[in-house]
Amino acid sequence: MKENIVKAYEYARDRYAAVGVDTEAAIERFNRLPISMNSWQLDDIKGFINPSNNSGGGVMVTGNYPGAATTFDELIQDMDFVLDLLPGKKKVNLQSNQVSFTTPGLDLDTLEPRHFQAYVDWAKQRGIGLNISPSVAGHKMVKDDFSLSSPDTAIRDFWIEHFVRCSEIGEYIGRELSWRCVTDYWIPDGYKDYPADQYSPRVRLAAALDTIFERLGEQKNNVNVLEGKVFGVSLEAYTVGSHDFYVGYAASRKKALCIDIGHYNPQEDIATKLSALKLVCPEMMLHITRPMRWDSDHVPLLDDLTQSMTNEIIRNNWDDSIHIGTDYFDASINRIAACVLGMRSIQKAVLRPMLENTAEIREAEKEGNYAKRLALMEEFKTLPFNLVYDYICESAGVPIGTDWIKEVMQYEKDVLLKR
Repeated sequence: MKENIVKAYEYARDRYAAVGVDTEAAIERFNRLPISMNSWQLDDIKGFINPSNNSGGGVMVTGNYPGAATTFDELIQDMDFVLDLLPGKKKVNLQSNQVSFTTPGLDLDTLEPRHFQAYVDWAKQRGIGLNISPSVAGHKMVKDDFSLSSPDTAIRDFWIEHFVRCSEIGEYIGRELSWRCVTDYWIPDGYKDYPADQYSPRVRLAAALDTIFERLGEQKNNVNVLEGKVFGVSLEAYTVGSHDFYVGYAASRKKALCIDIGHYNPQEDIATKLSALKLVCPEMMLHITRPMRWDSDHVPLLDDLTQSMTNEIIRNNWDDSIHIGTDYFDASINRIAACVLGMRSIQKAVLRPMLENTAEIREAEKEGNYAKRLALMEEFKTLPFNLVYDYICESAGVPIGTDWIKEVMQYEKDVLLKR
């Protein structure tokens, strides 16, 4: 098998060399670019502080496939299994409610780095990075679908404290791993039906964010990103933290922005936003999911939407300034398979533009030779990038092609179905 993979790669290497592409350089670049896997695909966003309550505020996990992780140990076991099936450089994104241990009275406003120390130790052993996201949806302190923008001072103060602590945990994680952590700010605040006052909640949200960042001061090992949304389930009429709000806030405060493609119309090409937003937000994060009929978090595929975004990132050499991660939660299928499939799809989407002669394509564009530009872009679509990806997998000692499916099904039989 290995000999066949190597021969196939050598064929692909020669094909690419004929059109001016160095596959070895592309592989090196691929192995330097981390993709962050969201851990909440494995526990249905429930976490371990109050796992009975995980929905609300525009978030809904659908499906009841057996085997969800219900403890820290189960989550680590599942993530270990997933990561062993993936090549390349990786990070894991945690939710703040996924503490490694609980104590009496522990809540989101009392979290400390020690509650995530076991994750840090695990990440060191695996040689991976960690990101973290504050957990808001479904919590008892989300009153009438409002958190950071609530008119109730006590509620706002609770969430301000939580976000501050999450960023401080992110700073600790980044320092311990010598790899910057990304802390993603998202809130579900909004109205199901049309409000009479759209302005005041946004004034409160901006003030709350200002308070958070003033308390945090400068952070060297953590970057906070602000994630907007068009609307969510039960919040169809009005979202406080909308795309427009966060673009304005991030640009005016020099903060990083997160674009979650599941929060936009499925027909909208998010790639066209990236170049415009990079002008005002030099550092960004991209949450990749697969929207279907708007805000539905399906497993990412190697589709046109995903490909167009990764094309934009790779062609512009934004490998270090746009952080790429997954964000979806599908409980209707095997959760392990969902993680592996989503991550591999994104990895392939990242690899493809690394294997094109971007300089030649752009030169044709600069010369006004749009026919040549179109022909080159079309030709690179069908060159054998999959043979290069197989070689990457073989070199990393992970399953090739669909071989990983057999391992996942065996894991389901041996582990998931016995939970």
